[in-house]
Amino acid sequence: MLILIKLILAHLIGDFLLQPSSWVKEKERRKAASPKLYIHVLIHGLLVLLLLWDLSDWQIALATTIAHLIIDLTKLYAQKSKTKTTWFIADQAMHLISILIIWAVFTEVSVDWQLAFQDPVLFGMITLVLFLTQPTSIILSNLLKKWSDSIPSQPDQSLQDAGKYIGILERLFVFSFIVTGHWEAVGFLLAAKSVFRFGDLRKSKERKLTEYILIGTLLSFGTAMVSGLIFLSITN
Repeated sequence: MLILIKLILAHLIGDFLLQPSSWVKEKERRKAASPKLYIHVLIHGLLVLLLLWDLSDWQIALATTIAHLIIDLTKLYAQKSKTKTTWFIADQAMHLISILIIWAVFTEVSVDWQLAFQDPVLFGMITLVLFLTQPTSIILSNLLKKWSDSIPSQPDQSLQDAGKYIGILERLFVFSFIVTGHWEAVGFLLAAKSVFRFGDLRKSKERKLTEYILIGTLLSFGTAMVSGLIFLSITN
């Protein structure tokens, strides 16, 4: 496990602390022809060697360097100006997966996959977390449609899809608070959202909007709370 932590630390240092924004811009402009790309991946390999502090682990450093180069090249050639955020997330996810694979291969980690696929707690967690993201957003959107249609849209006053992502994040927070036994944090989150929303609702003086937001918030929080209780019932 210590090796895995060191590999992740090396990635964080190499990708976020030792990579100036000027290097990122040059890589995006010149792609495979950029010298900064190769310096960047070489730094990752050296960081792995430095943190592991054992030259016999050169294979881990080499595998990390090659994997990082392949992933970075994939991102540079695949991303467009409109998809940079998506590719940034995908890039970091692929780096994390490659680190896990390298760690598992070179440290001979044994995983009982048969046991993992039969674990109701694991699959319960995955199912409920997935349910609280896009599926719940779609369900709540359909449940509230007859009311949302009666509220005048104001596209210039809100970020695109901001409400959807706020809802997803708040449900995941509520779920995590409940499964860890911190019910008071749920109340704090609800109070914090009410404070932020109060100013907007007071300025709008729109009763329909106030009621719509209240119903949506209670449904969102309620769904997350019920999901948390279901998960606790699985684990008990």
